Amino acid sequence: MHINQFTHRGREYAFDLEDAHEAMRRLKPTPDRLKGLRGTNQDIYDTLALGTTITKSIDGDSKSYSFRYIDWERPENNVFHVTAEFSVERTASSQTKRCDIVAFVNGIPILVIENKRPTQSLKKADSQLIGYQNEDNIPQLFHFAQLLIGMNRNAARYATVATKPKFWAEWRDEEDTDEAIAPFANRVLTAPEKGAIFSGDFAGARAYFDAMAAEGERAVTAQDRTVFALCRPQRLLDLIRRFTVFDGGVRKVARHQQFFGIRRAVETVKQYDVSGARKGGVIWHTQGSGKSLTMVMLGRSLALERRIENPRIIIVTDRDDLDKQIKDTFKSCNLEPIRATSGAHLLELVQDKAPLVTTIINKFDTALKNSKLADEDPNIFVLVDESHRTQTGRYGGHSQFAAKMRRLLPKACYLGFAMSSTRASRLSAGACIYRSRRTSCSMSSTRPRSTP
Repeated sequence: MHINQFTHRGREYAFDLEDAHEAMRRLKPTPDRLKGLRGTNQDIYDTLALGTTITKSIDGDSKSYSFRYIDWERPENNVFHVTAEFSVERTASSQTKRCDIVAFVNGIPILVIENKRPTQSLKKADSQLIGYQNEDNIPQLFHFAQLLIGMNRNAARYATVATKPKFWAEWRDEEDTDEAIAPFANRVLTAPEKGAIFSGDFAGARAYFDAMAAEGERAVTAQDRTVFALCRPQRLLDLIRRFTVFDGGVRKVARHQQFFGIRRAVETVKQYDVSGARKGGVIWHTQGSGKSLTMVMLGRSLALERRIENPRIIIVTDRDDLDKQIKDTFKSCNLEPIRATSGAHLLELVQDKAPLVTTIINKFDTALKNSKLADEDPNIFVLVDESHRTQTGRYGGHSQFAAKMRRLLPKACYLGFAMSSTRASRLSAGACIYRSRRTSCSMSSTRPRSTP
């Protein structure tokens, strides 16, 4: 409740308990066999991301006010709880299933973890979490779940709801070091914390962990790295809000190379060059590395960035089928793209300051034939697909289209997506923002796909 207030005639008011009950009622899914688990999970995701509205009447004046379930911008304003051996009643049964660990944000179960012994395969953890989602099991928990992790001490994999086994992935962090993680892994618990953890069924485990702590600090494990990387509040909420998309009804969460590449890009565009334009650059990729989804997630990140006022995003491709594919993918993210159907239509969309446009690059040619319009807004972000083809002279007329694009949008921020085999010096989109490295990202070597 403390993250929600509303202002009426200059005064701030708090929502009451009845309002909270109404918000909870709206979050609760209604039975719909046609939607199934995926559709219900997407509905709840949209509600969590966008919030709802509550109607209040003050002094006879009735208005609707925004109500948030989660404070995405300030993780510290939320309440986080974690419980072990969480029991959930099976569908149409009095029997229960017990999940190893469930984490809650403001009372909403958003993270489910299955732990196994070091000698057991991670596939067993993955398949158990997948099995829990079956209609005759405990799907109601996974209506709300946003991230799933299977782990043992030596390895861990993550995914999201309805992810097929082959798409569960390891996270390889480019920022966290074992030296940074060690103090958290070895932190001495307070007496109240020990009392809360080692109670009930876990009371008998206290002596074992006390003896292990007495032996001194332990080495950081793969389990520690995954928990620190994916489960700390800021990272967890960021993955859910900015790095999750629904592509044709299939839920997908970013791989590590997408996450760090997008973050690097957002930090780059906050800087300006001497002309007053935002700095742009190139994000390298290989075929099959999830480029289209990376563009979608980058577009969402730019749209949600608080330090960018009224961002406008233009997705530029060089093939009609790809243009439509990206447009359809953005639709599933509720970003309401408009597809430019002609050069004149593109010009009209630029003049009308449309917030999200997809277009074929050659439409810039016809757009400028009968117009000398130049929009100098530095908050226009042009995401250029296959920029190794569309931004150089290597493919004939494409370089002329790129020049006209820059004539129409002289101060726009250009972000290119290029094949990693092409040299950076050949691209006019700018310096390299992010290149996956074989030592830290599998993008370069194993053709990873985004996790559905």
